[in-house]
Amino acid sequence: QVQLVESGGGLVQPGGSLRLSCIAAGVILSGVTMRWYRQAPGKERELVASISSGGTTNVADFVKGRFTISRDNAKNTVYLQMNNLKPEDTAVYYCHTYRNGRNYWGQGTQATVSS
Repeated sequence: QVQLVESGGGLVQPGGSLRLSCIAAGVILSGVTMRWYRQAPGKERELVASISSGGTTNVADFVKGRFTISRDNAKNTVYLQMNNLKPEDTAVYYCHTYRNGRNYWGQGTQATVSS
């Protein structure tokens, strides 16, 4: 059974930083593509960043230059480093993977950017 647990969200002022973590059980993260999505109130869930099993990373244009995705194989954890945060980054952030024909999601972690 795959389980994903996010942490690291919180309240931060504009221009601040947060580092989100997604720790996995039941799957070796270095063997799958991991993704971070976010969903703001009243909006659809959107893809923020991904990291492939080979380590190739991609980030959405709307966060490029501010957000970075990375992976620690020893800790079986994926991170989303978010810098220079803006109020429009306020959302629930979810990690996701797809394995053996199934989608797996964490419970989400809330990031709120406000002064």
